[in-house]
Amino acid sequence: MLDDTDETEIHPLFAGAPQGTEFRKLRKRLVRETRAAIEDYGMIRPGDRWLVCLSGGKDSYTLLAILHELQWRGLLPVDLLACNLDQGQPGFPATVLPEFLQARGVAHRIEYQDTYSIVKEKVPQGRTYCALCSRLRRGNLYRIAREESCSAVVLGHHRDDILETFFMNLFHGGRLATMPPKLLNEDGDLTVLRPLAYVAEADCERFARAMNYPIIPCDLCGSQEGLQRVQVKRLLDEWEARTPGRRQVMFRSLMNVRPSHLLDPKLFDFASLFPAPGGAVQDVPRLGDETLEH
Repeated sequence: MLDDTDETEIHPLFAGAPQGTEFRKLRKRLVRETRAAIEDYGMIRPGDRWLVCLSGGKDSYTLLAILHELQWRGLLPVDLLACNLDQGQPGFPATVLPEFLQARGVAHRIEYQDTYSIVKEKVPQGRTYCALCSRLRRGNLYRIAREESCSAVVLGHHRDDILETFFMNLFHGGRLATMPPKLLNEDGDLTVLRPLAYVAEADCERFARAMNYPIIPCDLCGSQEGLQRVQVKRLLDEWEARTPGRRQVMFRSLMNVRPSHLLDPKLFDFASLFPAPGGAVQDVPRLGDETLEH
């Protein structure tokens, strides 16, 4: 356990870490929550190799550091390869990540693929770039993972990303779905992992800033205020401001699903739902089971 180890023995990614109590608590919370998600969703297969995707944002730096911390402590028996995909966005500081990783002895691969020009060419004026950009990025990361004999593509999506995606699907996609912590790709040869699934975005922000990691801005292709995700994030921020802790309550609901109290007949056999002969007790929905009524 992290609490029982000598704090002088640290991974180089933690060199220069603040010594204060608050940072130590934050670091231990990040390790604990990441380890819990990894265990809860069965992400580890000892001996595997993980491609850890590094964008240069606060979330991916946090992911990289915490995974190496777990590996350093003997709690993550996999090989880690950091990877940055330079997609050719204007102003991208191409030397920042290679220098950062080299200085800390982190195994890595830097790949240049000008997907930005493709996106600019294909996406009509006034439309957002994110959907096509994401598909092109994911395809390249899958290719790199296969070339590097990796079994998993590891992403830095955190709790708030997962919650925002749920509401985007709810409001705009007409479905109850989000980004799962563990997913098998369509070809069935790679898993997509999100070990930060339990981690709050605010903690990633505090950690990366405290470590003074060289943050690369996420709006290199232009800030697009009309994005659905931006609108959902603002809505969740307003709810959280009015009722602190609301985000965590909503997130827990994604882990406590009752198909019998939703409306999808493919998930629950409503058609055969009738009283049993003789009044035998059945574990089925009954009037008054609803927690909240309109």
